[in-house]
Amino acid sequence: MSVTKGVILAGGPSKGTRMRPLTLDCPKPLLPIAGKPMIWHPLSALAKVPGLTEIIIIGFYEDSVMSSFIKESKREFPNIGISYLREYKALGTAGGLYHFRDSILRPPVPQNIFICNIDICSAYPFQEMMDLHSKHRGVGTIMGVNVKKETAVRYGCIVVDPETQQMLHYVEKPESWISNTVNGGIYLFDKSLFDEIKVAMDEKTARAAEDPLIKPDERLRLEQDVIVPLAAAKKMHVYQSRDFWRQIKTAASAVTASSLYLSRLQKTSPDFLAKPSSNIIPPVYIDSTATIDPSAKIGPNVAIGPGVVVGEGVRVKDAIILEGTTLEKHSCVLNSIVGANCTVGAWARVDGAPEPEQDVKGQISVTILATEVSLAPETLVRSCIVLPNKSLNRNSANEVLL
Repeated sequence: MSVTKGVILAGGPSKGTRMRPLTLDCPKPLLPIAGKPMIWHPLSALAKVPGLTEIIIIGFYEDSVMSSFIKESKREFPNIGISYLREYKALGTAGGLYHFRDSILRPPVPQNIFICNIDICSAYPFQEMMDLHSKHRGVGTIMGVNVKKETAVRYGCIVVDPETQQMLHYVEKPESWISNTVNGGIYLFDKSLFDEIKVAMDEKTARAAEDPLIKPDERLRLEQDVIVPLAAAKKMHVYQSRDFWRQIKTAASAVTASSLYLSRLQKTSPDFLAKPSSNIIPPVYIDSTATIDPSAKIGPNVAIGPGVVVGEGVRVKDAIILEGTTLEKHSCVLNSIVGANCTVGAWARVDGAPEPEQDVKGQISVTILATEVSLAPETLVRSCIVLPNKSLNRNSANEVLL
């Protein structure tokens, strides 16, 4: 059986700016979504791939930031080698792969390499991609997803031959619409990918040598620098996923992603979730160390972290409640993320609008309370972003509270 390895591209601290204020004190890959760190979802899906021997996480975070997650993952998936490789500087999606090529290709040498971006929420159809990939034996297979025509230009757009599933054309964030099929951020490559990256690297160096205005740098992007020429050479195929998919670029999209994962866990791992009852409306994840008053009504689409205390008569729906937070009696949290160690006073209300289909510039949808925010009793906070260590004692709406 051919050897398969997985690579997860975790990015770095400069990247999580759109997830602020949540990423001010929690790195984006470790942000809890549906009760688990964001990075756990692709990792656990890769761990189920038959014949997969190793998962390598590449990122620009300090080793110390990732070490406890790596340790826990090794315990949870003892049969798979799991490691974190830190870039010495941000090298771009293909630059990081190329820099660590010796680690990825060391024996047992993989025939197939899955590559996943961290900031997507997906059903991770690895087996289906493998089936298609083994039929066509091109250099790579990309997961394509269908989006609405008006949002397509915000992604990498793919033109596919409907007969052969061959990629005919790839444009990253085109100026005008070319296709509803976009790059889903999951790839399966043959090990010859590294030859293709080397070609792209050499061409970039040659261009810089010829033109004094081009600054030579080692940043190389998988999409524009590698996939575009592979598509032109007819070496890429597309697996079109019909399952759920979401980019996790903003804090609001984390609430949507959490609900998608919870719905999936309902089917795949119901024991991981809270048992439904008259006051628990599924799907709901409740950490075993949380304390929930039996009169509180929780769900649907709620994830409650460790050490959270939920008082009597509290209502929580479409929300993520992070570690150590207290929701006092009869408070209400809807369409929101409440950060770690917050206090929401009695009869206070935290709510937001659901994430809009189309990101409207300047519009805040879900409410986000960062770490250690306290809300006085009977206070309303609606569609606001609240930075850490704030005490709020007045009603606020559609504001960023610094």
